Amino acid sequence: MTIETAPATTTDARRQQLIQEIVDSGYAGVQLRVDDERGEWVGSAGVSKLGESAAPSTDGLFRIGSNTKTFVATVVLQLVAEGTIGLDNPAADYLPQFDLDRRITVRMLLQHTSGVFNFTGEYYPDGTIVPGIPWQGQEWVDNLFHSYQPEDLVRLALSKPARFEPGTDWSYSNTNYVLARLLIENVTGRSLAAEMQRLIFDPLGLTGTVVPDFQTEIPEPHAHGYYPYQDGDEWKIVDTSSMNPSWISAGGDMISTTRDLQTFISALMSGKLLPASLLAEMRTPHATGLPKNEYGLGLFIEETDGGDILYTHNGGFFGWAALMYSTPDGSKTMTASLTAGDAQLDFVAMSALFQQAKQRLVNEVFGDHA
Repeated sequence: MTIETAPATTTDARRQQLIQEIVDSGYAGVQLRVDDERGEWVGSAGVSKLGESAAPSTDGLFRIGSNTKTFVATVVLQLVAEGTIGLDNPAADYLPQFDLDRRITVRMLLQHTSGVFNFTGEYYPDGTIVPGIPWQGQEWVDNLFHSYQPEDLVRLALSKPARFEPGTDWSYSNTNYVLARLLIENVTGRSLAAEMQRLIFDPLGLTGTVVPDFQTEIPEPHAHGYYPYQDGDEWKIVDTSSMNPSWISAGGDMISTTRDLQTFISALMSGKLLPASLLAEMRTPHATGLPKNEYGLGLFIEETDGGDILYTHNGGFFGWAALMYSTPDGSKTMTASLTAGDAQLDFVAMSALFQQAKQRLVNEVFGDHA
C-alpha cells in the first residue's frame, strides 16, 4: 500500500518545531502523526533512550495508558450490537462473582457514573485522599513487577466506600474498566485480548497493538519512558519501559503505535466499528465538571478554542503519555506518544507539563490556522 505524504510546507516545519519545543520543555521524546485531507504527516523529536542520540521511531510502540478505555468500551458496545450484553442492564447480571449494587448498569461503567471507588485512590475536592494500591513514589517502583489479578483490584475497590450513589454524579474510576474487562470475559468465555483481536485488530489490520496482561516488555522498536521521583530528599529515576502493567489492567495497560491508534479512532468515528445508533450512544456527553470536556462511553468530547468538537481519549502514567484525537467524521486525526525524561518534576508539575503540551498540539493541528 502506498501512503501519500504531503509535501513539506511551513505547516510541517511548524509541527516539527513544536514537538522539539515540547522535548525542550522536559520530555525525552515525542512522536506525532497527523492524517488529514493533505495526507499523512509524521515526525519525532528528542531521543529514544537517555544517553543516546537516536530519535524515537515514528512507527515505535508505546504504552497508551487510558486510551485503552476507548478500545474496551468499543468491544462492550460491539457485544451490545451482537445482542450479548444489554447496555442498560445491571452490570451485576454479568458479574456474579461480585456483590455489585444492582443500580449500576453497564452504561454507568463505561460512562464513569457508577460511583465505584477508584482502586488507584480517590481524591476529593476538600483535599481528602483515600489510598488504593501503590501508584507513585518508591512504593510504586518497588511493585513494578508485581502481578495484580483484575479480580483483586475490583475487590479492593468494593471494600471502600462508593464515591456517590450510582448514576448521580461523574467521577473517573479505573475500576469501571476493569469491571468492563471482566464482564467481556464472563459473557464471551474468552479473554479480552481474544475479543479485541476478533472485533477490532483483525477487521482493521492492526499489527502493532497489544493487550499485554502480565507481559512486562514492549515489543521493538520502542522508545524508553522514565519516571523521576523523590525518595525523601533524593531524586531517583527508573526506566518504566519494562514493568508489569497488571497494576492498571484494562484501565490503561495496552501498547500500540501512532499508526494503529490513527486507524482505530478514524474507523470508530467514521462508523466502521459500531452501528450508527451505538456510535451515537458512545458520543452522547455527560458533564464532567472539567473545562470544555464532557465524557461519553469511553470517549471525551472536547471543544476547541474555536468551538469545534473533537472526540478523544488521552492516557498516561509515569514515563508515558499518549494522545488520540479525531474530528467527528474521522477524516482528521492526531495521535502521539510522549515519553518522560529525567526532568525532576513531581506529579503535579508533570501533569501540568502534559496539559500544556497537549493543548499546544491540539491548537496546532485543529486550530484555525491548521
